[in-house]
Order: sequence, then C-alpha cells, then structure tokens
Amino acid sequence: MQSIQDECREIPEIQNDRGWGGVLKLRTGVLSEVTNGGGEEDVGKESLMMELTRLVQKVMKESSWWEKRGVDCSILTAAFLCLVPAFLLLGSSQLLWFSLGMLLMGLGHAVITVKGTHLASHGALCESHTWAKFWAIFFIEICGSFSAQAGIHGHIKMHHAHTNVIGLGDSSVWKIPFLPRIIYLFMAPLSVPVITPLVALAHLKGNSLGMVVRTVLMIALGLYSQYWLLINVSGFRSMPGALLCMLVCRAMFSIPYIHVNIFQHIGLPMFSPTKRPKRIYQMTHGVLNLPRNPMLDWTFGHSLISCHVEHHLFPFLSDNMCLKVKPVVSKYLTEKKLPYQEDTYLSRLHLFFTKYQELMVFAPPITELVGVQ
Repeated sequence: MQSIQDECREIPEIQNDRGWGGVLKLRTGVLSEVTNGGGEEDVGKESLMMELTRLVQKVMKESSWWEKRGVDCSILTAAFLCLVPAFLLLGSSQLLWFSLGMLLMGLGHAVITVKGTHLASHGALCESHTWAKFWAIFFIEICGSFSAQAGIHGHIKMHHAHTNVIGLGDSSVWKIPFLPRIIYLFMAPLSVPVITPLVALAHLKGNSLGMVVRTVLMIALGLYSQYWLLINVSGFRSMPGALLCMLVCRAMFSIPYIHVNIFQHIGLPMFSPTKRPKRIYQMTHGVLNLPRNPMLDWTFGHSLISCHVEHHLFPFLSDNMCLKVKPVVSKYLTEKKLPYQEDTYLSRLHLFFTKYQELMVFAPPITELVGVQ
C-alpha cells in the first residue's frame, strides 16, 4: 500500500516546479516544505498543511481498496455498461424508448468523459504508473477526444500547481470576453463536443510525430467507434442522423460542465505569481465547494462538485476518498479559522449572470493575504 508521501511524490505539481520556491522533504513520516531562505518562520506557517496531511493520512491508512478506488471504478464500469441498452434503445421507433436511449447515452458519456478523464488525469484509478498512463490515454483521448499530454499539463501542472495565480492557473482559459452572457452561459457550451477535438489538434503543434499520430488516431478511434455503433447497432440510416445523435449526447451535460469549471474559482481571490500565499491559504481562499447534488456528484465526481476544496488540497485522492476526508478537512479548517468556502449552484449562477462583465470580461483584482504571505 502506498503511503500518502509516496503518492505526493507522484503528483507532477509537487514533484516538479510547483511555483512555491520550495523543496519537498519527508521528515518523521510527515510531508513538509522548506522554502528557499525561509527558515523556521516558513516551516511554522506550513505546519498547518503538515498537520492536516497527518489527519488525512490516518484516514487513508484506515481505508480499504474499495474505498480508495473500487467505488469510483465501479461507477465508471456502470457507465460503460449503460451504453449497451443505450445503443439498443436508440434503435427503437418509439419516441419514449428512443428518448430513454438518448438520456442513457448522454449520462454515460458525461460520467466517462468528465469523471473518468478527471480521475485518470490525476492517476487516481490505480497505483501502477504503467496502467495510469494507459487509462489517461484511454479516457482523455479515446473517450474525451482531447490530447492526454495537453490535458494533464493544463490541469495538473498549471491549474493545480498554480490555482488562482494570475497568468498561470487562474481559470482564464474558460473566459471568452467577446460573448454576451446569455450566449456564454447557456448556448456556447453546447459547442464543446465540436470545439474539444479541434483544440486538441491545435495543442499538437510542436510535439513529436509519434505523439501527433497517436493522439489523432486515438481521437479518431473514439469518434468513429460511437458512429459505427450507431449505424450498425442502433440502425441509423444516415450519416447526418448519427452525427446529430452524437452531438446531442455529448453536449447533454456541457452547460453544467462549463458552469462548474468557472463557479469554483473565478470570483474568488486571485494571487500574483510573485506574492502567492502558502498552499493551504492559497487553496482555502481560491477554491469553493458546491453542495451535494445527486446528479452532478455522481456524474462529474465529488472532487469536482462537493469536495473541490479537498481535491485541491489533496489532488491524488479519488472522488470517494475526497468525500470520506471531507468532514476531517472541513472541521480542521474551521477550527483553525481558515475559510471553507461553499455556495449553491443557483447562487453562483445568479452571481455570474449579474456580474458577468466584472467576472468574465475584466481582469480580476489581485488579492494579498496580509500576514500569511
């Protein structure tokens, strides 16, 4: 069984350049950080994160494989299994059964391409490095129609390593300032299935020929597999009909997907690359949880919805483990008088709708946490 320190060493944002100017060391079995020239003062500040890490490590040691990975792997397996009746129902001439097939296809696709790709990008589906790489390519490229290399770099090495740091991990990639708020919030997300593979191709520039060929082939395999099954299993008689079905299924949850990606970071404190706070302050001020939502929690995963704070503090944890450590993390942060930010989906939607220009068009103000820098 891997210890929490072993898993931390495998996280790219910790193993490589995290931007905190620090070197990770393991002392007395606890994850600690010594900053360049920081001395005892910096170590003392970081002890909050060390103490919280010990608490999470205790929960990890007491957890079974089923809790760590089994629950989430079972959910993903169920999503793949529901595609079987989905393809069969899409061949029905009855509107009710056809609609049910469409719903199952869209639900399965969302679980696989959001929850699956997210867990795979963090290597949270297995302990083996080889299998982790395989699952990343499978979920991100074949299922998600995106480049695994670009996805992992953008999400792990930028967003997680530099959460809410201006110009690095500040979620500005989701901003499209020239779009009106109605278009951006409720219409533009429907184009995500079309835009995603095009953006993936754009990210291939400068990569090796082997990487380009592999990514293009994997994306093409995923798209063609669904098209072939719609034609040969569901009985679609025309290419436009099959492509339209693919678009509808893949866009079914794209609106909440975009909303979730902007609601939990944009509008919260943003930091300067040269004056960022310590990790525990950065994550507690710059990340927000949404309440438990049966549909979104099980479709997108707890780590993206109700346990986003926990996920950013401990990004190697699976969705189920984020949910398990949630009471520990929330209690600890509350006791230490650190923010544990939560807001409802509708409240955030209202905020972004009424303050769209301020949040999604203008440059965000920089926050300085006086006393904890």
